[in-house]
Amino acid sequence: MADSSSTTVGVAKTEKIWLDGKFIPWDQAQIHVMTLGLHYGVGAFEGIRAYDCGGGKSAVFRLREHVERLYQSAKIMLLDIPYPAEDLARACVEILKINKMPQGYIRPLAFMGDGAMGLGAINPVRVAIMAWVWGSYLGDEGMKKGIRAKVSSFTRMHVNSNMVRGKITGQYVNSVLAKREAKLAGYDEAIFLDQQGWVAEATGENLFLVRGGVVYTPPPASPILEGITRGTILRLLKDHGLEVREQAFTRDTLYIADEVFLCGTAAEVTPVREVDNRQVGSGEPGRVAKLVQQAFFKAARGGDERYQEWLTYY
Repeated sequence: MADSSSTTVGVAKTEKIWLDGKFIPWDQAQIHVMTLGLHYGVGAFEGIRAYDCGGGKSAVFRLREHVERLYQSAKIMLLDIPYPAEDLARACVEILKINKMPQGYIRPLAFMGDGAMGLGAINPVRVAIMAWVWGSYLGDEGMKKGIRAKVSSFTRMHVNSNMVRGKITGQYVNSVLAKREAKLAGYDEAIFLDQQGWVAEATGENLFLVRGGVVYTPPPASPILEGITRGTILRLLKDHGLEVREQAFTRDTLYIADEVFLCGTAAEVTPVREVDNRQVGSGEPGRVAKLVQQAFFKAARGGDERYQEWLTYY
């Protein structure tokens, strides 16, 4: 069975958490058990990474885009975040400084608090921002050698039941079920099909495949989260002169692909070496996946002048 540590982490306490406008000690960042977001999944969140750029400089990667998507997710959920976006962006940087973190993972979370109970209840919206050290989400070994994935028996939810443009807390039960199924079967990750049977995404990552020198990824019209890392990879691929097609494809296209790789803020760029017990390509990370990994980390760590607008230095 696969090592479950590849996708879970015991989060080490940091000194402070930002909660409702104040930096407070880690152990004091608590909510009441009657919090509506806890009962019904009414909330929105983001995952953001900061990288050590060397020379005493660090940078948050694509902070503006992540904060913008948090507010878009909240709008979808009819949650009115009671702080301006610039305040939350500033707090995302400050949480790293206060906790003396040259790099790390930042988790802003907006959720409906306690008060009334019931599906129609409207309570004050609370906001928290946490940061911790998080290594390779799918494991260092997976990043280097590729992971094993299976097509899930669970389906990516329909666009009329799943608000696909939002990172909404309750919707991730779908991903949790698929992930647990995959792990229990000895795989590292699960891949969702949509309601029509087309490949959609993994449980927390967007998906790319390479075949015949062309890079394919499911289009925004499919029920995928329009990932910020996905958009980054599309730009990097085009800037390196590779042909990219956003189009639907079937699960068996994964089986005969030359390469498959996943991307996301947590997973960064992770190759897939096997899908449903079929070896992908050579069974090792391919040329495109390696190129994308190198280009991504170079950009995220401030090593490519073309992408400086993606970085918020601190």
